[in-house]
Amino acid sequence: MSKFPDLSIVVPFYNESESIEIFFQRVVPILKKTNLDFEIVCVNDGSRDDTFEKLQQQKKKNNFIRIVNFSRNFGKEAALTAGIDFSEGDAVIPMDCDMQDPPELVPQMIEKWKEGADVVLAKRADRSNDDFLKRTTAKWFYKIYNWLSEIELPENVGDFRLMDRKVVDAVRNLREQKRFMKGLFAFVGFKTVTIEYKRPKRAKGESSWSYWKLWNYAIDGITSFSTFPLKVCMYLGFLVTTVSFLKGLWIICRTVFFGVDVPGYASLMTAILFFGGLQMFCLGIIGEYIGRIYTEAKKRPIYIVRDFIK
Repeated sequence: MSKFPDLSIVVPFYNESESIEIFFQRVVPILKKTNLDFEIVCVNDGSRDDTFEKLQQQKKKNNFIRIVNFSRNFGKEAALTAGIDFSEGDAVIPMDCDMQDPPELVPQMIEKWKEGADVVLAKRADRSNDDFLKRTTAKWFYKIYNWLSEIELPENVGDFRLMDRKVVDAVRNLREQKRFMKGLFAFVGFKTVTIEYKRPKRAKGESSWSYWKLWNYAIDGITSFSTFPLKVCMYLGFLVTTVSFLKGLWIICRTVFFGVDVPGYASLMTAILFFGGLQMFCLGIIGEYIGRIYTEAKKRPIYIVRDFIK
């Protein structure tokens, strides 16, 4: 392998002991057929099982493997960032080790890259292997995100893509702490083409992404690239103030012309609860953005590397 490989495969690992053997058995023969110098950058994201030990075993058999071992679990976005930071290839392909990103697409991606594309996206044209709830929530996430954000996110496209070195360098310059990698990939732009595939089932193990984690991930994505929720708070505040002012004028006029009546308890409590809930909702949105400012202001590292095996 040359000093700077033609292709880098970036793979985050978190408690993926069962998938490692299958991953390398399928991926390595495909990469060898490309006739490119390649490396596989494996990022162990603080796994609690023997993932790191099994990666070391693979390293003994294959000198093109490089291992980045975190000091603890920092999350997939940090692991993906580290893999991109440590990659040296002219083209970089991030992919998952669970085989839901089929490595058989890699030669097709390389072909599109050689034809002049800076980014080759892999779009999930068929997600029938995902459950109904996941397909539905993903569909609505992309619709809501693209409605709110100024940066359009390609629908049903994950992290699995090929990026030219100039694209990778642009992404590496974005060092924000709260990271939404799909948004960062879309933000840098460049000439992009798309290929489609059917998303297969997971090869082994279970996903660590619960619906609660996916919900928080969606919130991170929206607040990373849109200030529209803050504008919603402003618009709601203006609307409520206007309605309250008009309601006050109506009460004054009614009192002047018809005298004072006893207001109802139910209507009073409804108004108090409604406006109290509205205030808490708006404060929650503002708090989310303030929390992001707080996180960025501390300038802590995105990840900490315990071991790097080159």
